[in-house]
Amino acid sequence: MPLFETTATPDFEALRKCILREGEPDRVHYVELFMDQPIMDQVAKRFDLVRGLDPGDPLFPVQLRIAVYQFLGYDSVNARPTGLAFPRDVLKAADTTAIAAQARAERTWTNEHQGPISSWDDFERYPWPDPKACDTTEIEWVQKNLPDGMAIQASCCQIMEQVTWLMGYETLCLKLYDDPALVDAMFEKVGSIWVDYVGLCVQFERVGIIFGSDDMGFKTQTMIAPEILREKALPWHTRAAQVAHEHGKLYLLHSCGNLESIMDDLIDDVKIDAKHSFEDAICPVTEMNKRYGSRVALLGGIDMDFLCRSSEEQIRRRVRATLDACQPGGGYCLGTGNSVANYIPVDNYLVMLDEGRRYSGS
Repeated sequence: MPLFETTATPDFEALRKCILREGEPDRVHYVELFMDQPIMDQVAKRFDLVRGLDPGDPLFPVQLRIAVYQFLGYDSVNARPTGLAFPRDVLKAADTTAIAAQARAERTWTNEHQGPISSWDDFERYPWPDPKACDTTEIEWVQKNLPDGMAIQASCCQIMEQVTWLMGYETLCLKLYDDPALVDAMFEKVGSIWVDYVGLCVQFERVGIIFGSDDMGFKTQTMIAPEILREKALPWHTRAAQVAHEHGKLYLLHSCGNLESIMDDLIDDVKIDAKHSFEDAICPVTEMNKRYGSRVALLGGIDMDFLCRSSEEQIRRRVRATLDACQPGGGYCLGTGNSVANYIPVDNYLVMLDEGRRYSGS
């Protein structure tokens, strides 16, 4: 079946209205936290999107990103000030992605036992980043050159996640009891840095979305007790959302895991505009729509494992069933359950998007 016979013109204002549940949209909108570079490269190659671009241009990566997102029908594209780094030790291994053309050079992950900060001395010596020192070259270029109808989405606000990375999950859990003042200082420092960073991002007129990204759960519950998250992490998301809303930007939250115990907090107190990241093994997005769709927008939800293993027919059927359940009235955008990871077969990803376009025309 030919792909993308139905066109999709970027329209961020329509996406915004969809996310704010201001009526059912005229077409299906897409949202992703990010797309891995190997996937972008494959899409660009297949549809000849590199033509007219100079690979030697320092801005070639962002030019390619815009070309791919625009071609695929997204209404926003990732861009943000760069240089906000929280140095940490990572473990490394070879990428075993079966599709060689989509593999990374290597995969990295954080040591869950211990990070660079486990004492007050470590805290004081750590090279904390300064948002005011960020490089805005890329986002300034995007603001000037972004196609009509598109907006910028700036991903940020890894608060619980960043504290976990810097201390190590195991160390964090122990310090909650052994040295709670240090844990408080960690959340205060990390949270204030990210809120200042949001303050930098919202200064750019074409930033339409602040995309908070903060994994706080796993399959059965939150990573730490809900009451601790309410006390230490969620207030910083509340501040970030306030800054975004004061400047007319949406505040979306990507957070993996079972967050049932704090969903009311995220909706009523943090005031997120949309929740992203869903896994069938925890709760399918269609079920989440029954529970929360009248209160907050839901994004994505085409399960990663399903998307990797299924046939074209199965994917098209799943997308259509999801849209039948979630599209009426607005407040839903199509996408993967997590991100466009490099191990997803490109054909399967494109079929998901194509069925969204066909649904719009049905």
